[in-house]
Amino acid sequence: MHEMGIAMQIIEIATSSIPDELENASIKKVNVKIGKLSAVVPESLRFCFEIAAKDTCLSGAELDIEEIPVRARCRECSKEWTIHDPDFKCIECGSGSIDILSGRELDITSIEVQ
Repeated sequence: MHEMGIAMQIIEIATSSIPDELENASIKKVNVKIGKLSAVVPESLRFCFEIAAKDTCLSGAELDIEEIPVRARCRECSKEWTIHDPDFKCIECGSGSIDILSGRELDITSIEVQ
């Protein structure tokens, strides 16, 4: 379960982002974007985050996850589309020569401090 390692990294990044002048600050919410191809299960990440955040300034914080769909562009005909099936061929011309535009993200987009 690599989600625990990811949760611990999120906590480390969020904790280090609190300015020194904010004494006794706690983090209310961490917003993240996770691509469908990132091999992260959102429910597992939330569970691990909740466990790893106990006894830290993130205890009780919400982990808000925005799932990013897989988007592709065909190198042959330039068609762009959202991939829903495991078939990574162009829906227009059938070419297998594509570029993945999104879906691999694993980013912290914002941290809300209380």
